[in-house]
Amino acid sequence: MWWLAIRVIAYALALGSFAYFGVALYAAWRFFERGAPVGAVSDNSAPPLSVLKPIYGLDRETYENYASFCTQDYSDYEILFCVSDESDPAVGVIRRIIQDFPKRSIRLLVGSEPLGVSDKVNKLARMAREAKHDLLVVTDSDVRVEPGFLRAVAAPFNNPEIGGVTCLYRGLTDGSLAANLEATGNSTDFAAGVLVAWLFAPVNFMLGAVMATTKECLGEFGGFHALADYFCDDYELGNRIAGRAHRVELISFPVSIVYPHQTIGEAVRHQLRWNLSIRFSRPLGHLGLIFTQALPLAVLAAALSPTFAIAAAFILTYLVLRGMTALAIGSDGMRDKLILRNLWLLPVRDAFAFVVWGASFFPQTIVWRGKRFRVRDKRLVPA
Repeated sequence: MWWLAIRVIAYALALGSFAYFGVALYAAWRFFERGAPVGAVSDNSAPPLSVLKPIYGLDRETYENYASFCTQDYSDYEILFCVSDESDPAVGVIRRIIQDFPKRSIRLLVGSEPLGVSDKVNKLARMAREAKHDLLVVTDSDVRVEPGFLRAVAAPFNNPEIGGVTCLYRGLTDGSLAANLEATGNSTDFAAGVLVAWLFAPVNFMLGAVMATTKECLGEFGGFHALADYFCDDYELGNRIAGRAHRVELISFPVSIVYPHQTIGEAVRHQLRWNLSIRFSRPLGHLGLIFTQALPLAVLAAALSPTFAIAAAFILTYLVLRGMTALAIGSDGMRDKLILRNLWLLPVRDAFAFVVWGASFFPQTIVWRGKRFRVRDKRLVPA
């Protein structure tokens, strides 16, 4: 009897995972087929905006990443970079950008007030204070964008109900296995989870690659100063904007994250930190990730099946649903060119993700930029 109970549980989990991917396919269809709000703004309605880029060291293809923001099809905007000190190796690249794009308003800020443990948020607080415009677009240093990016981000703010805008992101890699594992996950399972959340409830979070809001909205909860000690500043920013009766819009204009050359160990540490961010900010959401683990659940159900035909059905269903989801979201929806080349990598990525998710139940500290922290009430505390 106990053996039958285990089989029933395994079947239920596997079927639940299959249902999740079915819902993700429906969410992708709804999200990418909708007619709004991705439309561009005209020059007359485009509000002036400030792009804020907190910088810490060099990324792969740093110059190309920064330069993509200098060639935007947008009439009135400025770009602010902020580094901790003059010794940051990115300073030389930023000065070259300023020299190569003399018609673009670009400023380099050095240093920020230590408001909290998050160096990134400390820099954002200074840039927001010194920005000329009310509309602020925060992007990470390793983000690369297409020329229509700022128009797509600014468009939703024509609706007075909108208080924040964020977007999905895909990966650009050097072809290394570790980087491909991360990039493939971003455009398939991570994006799928975001779209499922979008389908069932109003968006109450931001994705750190791109976060747009206004100074007015920030002022309602104390600005970036109020987030300086939080582990997940992107989640907190979106949550606080939504909590004050503003809408957070998820637009279907993806940006690209340029991944560095990585070892498997570095990829594990990066993904572990991402899993921990979910565990500490949304514990139930972290536990619910079990339904995204389709590969191990399908293998377990197949192993407990009484016949080869049933076992094969579980494995085949996994392969079909996983492939369909990757193509619908990553390849078709986000126009990620890596997906078609890396379809064979999906089971490897899923096995990798399962190991990291399992490991994320145990660590009690976070290592961030060489420093170790504990998380208490969603805040970072030096260990």
